[in-house]
Amino acid sequence: MSDEHKPHEDDHGAVPAAGSEAGPAPQEAPAVSAEPEAHIQEPAPVREPAEAPSDATVASAAAPEEPPPHASHEAEPAAPVAAEADRRPAWSDSGNAPFEDVEATPVYARGGKARKKARKSGGSESWEIVKTIVFALLIALVLRVLLFQPFTIPSASMEPNLYEGDYIVVSKWSYGYSKHSIPFSPPVFEGRIFGSAPERGDVVVFKLPRDNRTDYIKRVVGLPGDRVQMIENVLHINGAPVRDVVVTGQDVTNMYGEMIVTAEETLPGGRTFRIQDYGPGRDLDDTPVFEVPAGHYFMMGDNRDNSVDSRVDASMGVGLVPAENLIGKAEIILFSWQPGASLWNPVSWFSKVRPSRFFTDLD
Repeated sequence: MSDEHKPHEDDHGAVPAAGSEAGPAPQEAPAVSAEPEAHIQEPAPVREPAEAPSDATVASAAAPEEPPPHASHEAEPAAPVAAEADRRPAWSDSGNAPFEDVEATPVYARGGKARKKARKSGGSESWEIVKTIVFALLIALVLRVLLFQPFTIPSASMEPNLYEGDYIVVSKWSYGYSKHSIPFSPPVFEGRIFGSAPERGDVVVFKLPRDNRTDYIKRVVGLPGDRVQMIENVLHINGAPVRDVVVTGQDVTNMYGEMIVTAEETLPGGRTFRIQDYGPGRDLDDTPVFEVPAGHYFMMGDNRDNSVDSRVDASMGVGLVPAENLIGKAEIILFSWQPGASLWNPVSWFSKVRPSRFFTDLD
């Protein structure tokens, strides 16, 4: 074939179109257009741009990579790596929400890692709540065992000084500590530690000796070594009558029409307090002599004819109280409500309140 019949390549390596003298173009590779094509930039994996070929080439079926769509000697610039890295996942129902690293993203819209983190955070918050409750209970227990314990007066046996519905506070350190200073009286030790003896006339809370469970409140009348007896409605200690003075103008009548006498009684040692009496002829107005052994105390209620105390044998009453059973000394009436007030009836909190008895000293 002569030179004038050979097909010639133009400057861009384009094979002449069909209908020229050289005949149709080869079928193995399509002709490459001489005009550059417009490209739509699509997200693609970031890879190093390949160098553009220096001469025109024809694509091979076995080539691992396709040549660029035009034969330009200039390499197409690659998308910046940083821009690709900044792309956020689109919001979807599968839980992969944008801005998963932001704590404000709702938990239901976060990815798996974020949900695990939320569950871990929720667990730690629950554990903090549990620890707070445990520490609060421990602090309350320590205060209750070592310092103060509240009690509610359930009966009239200490009238006219304590009334049913009075809410009192007892000091635990006054007489030291025993197993009864701890809730449920666990047998952790015997006797008392840091103990000190109560004084005659103290108002004391103690465990009832016959069951070591029931809390009682009475006044200390007889100390270890004393002889206590009631003779014709008069208290005698160590053979001497206790002086009492009827308080004039304070006599009242109870619901049965019986005269209630209020008197001031002064114990040996000078402690003076008021008592309440229904007059002579009652069951406990005459008793045998009670000798108080070491380590024990003789207790009486201020409402002398309406009190089950040490004048009644331990099998049915109080009997002599061991020092180990003492819980603490009654210090103050903190609040007071009349009988019938209920925690579940908020109206009674105001209709049954006795503000005149608030913060009354029991010394």
